Amino acid sequence: MLKQHLHFKLSQKLSPQQIQLMKLIQLPTQAFEQRLKQELEENPALESGKETNDDAEDTYDDTYDNDTDNESINAEDINIDEYLSDDEVPDYRTQINNYSADDDEKSIPYAAGISFNQFLLNQLNTVYLDELEWSIAEFLVGSVDESGYIRRPLSDILDDLAFTQNIITDENTIKKVLKAVQQLDPSGVGATCLEECLLIQLKRKEANPNIELAILILEKSFEQFTKKHYKKIIQKYNITEEDLKAAISEVEKLNPKPGGSYAGNNRMIEHVVPDFSIKIIDSELELALNGRNAPELHVSRDYNNMLEGYKNSKEKSKSQKDTVLFIKQKLDAAKWFIDAIRQRQQTLFITMDAIMNYQKEYFLTGDEQKLRPMILKDIADIIHMDISTVSRVANSKYVDTPYGTKLIKEYFSESMKNEQGEDISTKEIKKILENVIGEETKKKPLTDDKLALILKEKGYPIARRTIAKYREQLGIPVARLRKKL
Repeated sequence: MLKQHLHFKLSQKLSPQQIQLMKLIQLPTQAFEQRLKQELEENPALESGKETNDDAEDTYDDTYDNDTDNESINAEDINIDEYLSDDEVPDYRTQINNYSADDDEKSIPYAAGISFNQFLLNQLNTVYLDELEWSIAEFLVGSVDESGYIRRPLSDILDDLAFTQNIITDENTIKKVLKAVQQLDPSGVGATCLEECLLIQLKRKEANPNIELAILILEKSFEQFTKKHYKKIIQKYNITEEDLKAAISEVEKLNPKPGGSYAGNNRMIEHVVPDFSIKIIDSELELALNGRNAPELHVSRDYNNMLEGYKNSKEKSKSQKDTVLFIKQKLDAAKWFIDAIRQRQQTLFITMDAIMNYQKEYFLTGDEQKLRPMILKDIADIIHMDISTVSRVANSKYVDTPYGTKLIKEYFSESMKNEQGEDISTKEIKKILENVIGEETKKKPLTDDKLALILKEKGYPIARRTIAKYREQLGIPVARLRKKL
């Protein structure tokens, strides 16, 4: 027999407006500008820029029922007076106080140029090739990646030429054409591996004993060279340490990524726009929000005139009622968006202000060893907001400081205790580790075990595996690969 039961359940759900606000907070300045542009295009009731004095008299009251379901509204139930003007200027028309129009970020134009592949194709015009060889060369140039390498096996290229270009050839012909491609500039382009790239560059240099030795080592002992087994190389070729140093010096002058040297390369240029700026004025920190995050928005005056026309109309047709429902929907959306922008500004400023004051000693001095351990919860507790909100601000925003433009999340770090029991930032430990490695004798680099002992002597008891983790995060190779003659 079936039984029915009643269960009470309490749950929290975010409204669509709250979800949209969280998305707005997460956007960095440039993405926010795109979102703003999209909203202005989609909502005719929303306008940007300053209003005239006449418009100011027709400003809308900010009191409205935002929870009303637009689809269930009856036009007769709409209180038009709530949408018409009064003399009060609402909050959403004001700008943030810490921004001056003179501080506008100027757009930086970028010169257009030809692509890297087109640059190589243009050079092919100076190389004598028959029709078949030209078609193969064109395909090979199209296979060159942004680093300047052709990383696909020749057998795969042979198949692609047959199936996609209807070009029937053999590997020997491809190798012959590839040699021609490898003579193009920049030197080393078209190589299939690092060893070949370096050898192409060395062979195009004017020959001398050092270059000849470098070519011999790369051709015969490339693996030993990359692993820095210098003693074995010296014994194998019966050379002195000075001879090897000179050969290594020639290799170090080469470019392992020849494609990256092309100034016209069409790789995406990342232009970082700081969301905040911190300045030191009279030994005090001053925080400002980028003015591009504080646009001037207002509700369209034309929509006010439409509502007035509907209110004064004696006969209200069905089309007029449908129109006023549409107008109310757009007005509600415009007012909510303006309010969301204001909340976004407040949230960004409050969060960054808390971070700045928490790390005040660092921002005043620029000394990374003075960065305090700081996690998201520390800031969330200060501003009385959720950790996820702080995370959204920190993960995608940049701040312009007297010491450079930094990603805000870089100021967050875990804490560890030193021998005195004091909490210290892991960033401080990494900085000390970096300094110790920078001062080591390169002929005999310090192993992770020795690094752990040195840091312990300095008052930072850290395990060897932790040293290895921090070293990898700093992009520093193991001791064997840091060795120099």
